Amino acid sequence: MSTTEHDAAVVAALVEDAVTAPSMHNSQPWKFVFSTDTGVLAVYGDPVRTMPVGDPDNRGVHLGCGAALFNLRVAAAHHGWTARPTLLPHPSDGWHLADVVLRNTESPESDLSALYPAVRQRHSSRFPFSDERVPQEIIDELSAAAVLEGCLLTVPGAWHTDTVMELVHDAELFESADASMREEIAAWTRTGRAGEGPSTEGIPSSAFGPRQFGISAPTRDFDTSHSVRDRGEAVFEKHPQIALLGTAKDGPVHWLKAGQALERVLLQATSDGLATSLMSQPLEWPELRSFARDPNSAAGFVHMLLRLGYGPSGAATPRRPVDEVLSIR
Repeated sequence: MSTTEHDAAVVAALVEDAVTAPSMHNSQPWKFVFSTDTGVLAVYGDPVRTMPVGDPDNRGVHLGCGAALFNLRVAAAHHGWTARPTLLPHPSDGWHLADVVLRNTESPESDLSALYPAVRQRHSSRFPFSDERVPQEIIDELSAAAVLEGCLLTVPGAWHTDTVMELVHDAELFESADASMREEIAAWTRTGRAGEGPSTEGIPSSAFGPRQFGISAPTRDFDTSHSVRDRGEAVFEKHPQIALLGTAKDGPVHWLKAGQALERVLLQATSDGLATSLMSQPLEWPELRSFARDPNSAAGFVHMLLRLGYGPSGAATPRRPVDEVLSIR
């Protein structure tokens, strides 16, 4: 096998791991282009996989691609390579999000390779969590993981947690009153309806989790039309344990950093035996997002709300095959 063929095979394996990252409604808004001449893997956002209603600024696209970029770095370290990203290498091209220089090395980054087992284990869990509190030492470890990527992870106090959960429930009301938002979400769910999109993308009914019994759940219900039969109901935790991931500034480069920090935190949480889910609902409404930030935190802009705890792991969601997202030139 030639060096070029070997590099291409390794890159395909790296991308296969990269795309296990979370993305808004599992839209998988990424494209990869590898140059065999330079050893550079370019990461692009995919303009046909955007959410014009829920993500008009494409912040979610950047978060998802940033998360995939972090998985790529972890997978590279696992395979004995280094992956050195340059964010937004060509500012005139807003869809060219990163260039990653790949090099074989005798000293892979051990802190990244240690996270590799969690890459395939991490899934969003839309199940109830127990009332067991996450130990402070684990919270500190997750906060440190975010700092390594230039972001802040904060755990709000009781009053601010209540405020954030009220924002989640307000967002549910906003969503129920907005036909365009409901249609956009429905376009990325897979319940067996006629005319749905490919089964390799979107949120399948197997990942919906149970319906909330009683009050609103801390997880998004992707089946508001109740079209999935025999789904079951469950009582969710009364006081969810949440964390806010944010940055001091708000722009494309900060979104990409936040995406990498998000995935680093999620992989570390998975390694620590935690179940996790993401709550982006109030962040999709400009009139609600600003109220999500903790006024005592240096993170002026919140990019994701995380729910942490102990409970069942979520179901895996599908991914497109590598040959659909990777081009080798």
